[in-house]
Amino acid sequence: MTLDSHPHYPSALSYVLKLHRDAAPGRGQLCGRLENIASGHSFRFGSVEELLACLAHDVAAGPESHRDDDA
Repeated sequence: MTLDSHPHYPSALSYVLKLHRDAAPGRGQLCGRLENIASGHSFRFGSVEELLACLAHDVAAGPESHRDDDA
C-alpha cells in the first residue's frame, strides 16, 4: 500500500463549525463561529452569506496570512 502525499482532505482545509445557541438552521438563520483546525484562525458569522464569504476568503488567503481574529 502506498500512502498518498497529497491527502484528499488536508488539515489546512479542515474546519470546526460552532453554531450559536440562537441559531435556527431550520428557519435559515445561521450565526456562529468557524475555525480553521490547522491555523487556529477563526471568525464569527451572522448569516449563511457571511459564512460562505469568510470561508472563501480564508481558503483564498492561504495559511501564511492567517491570524486569530477572535482574540
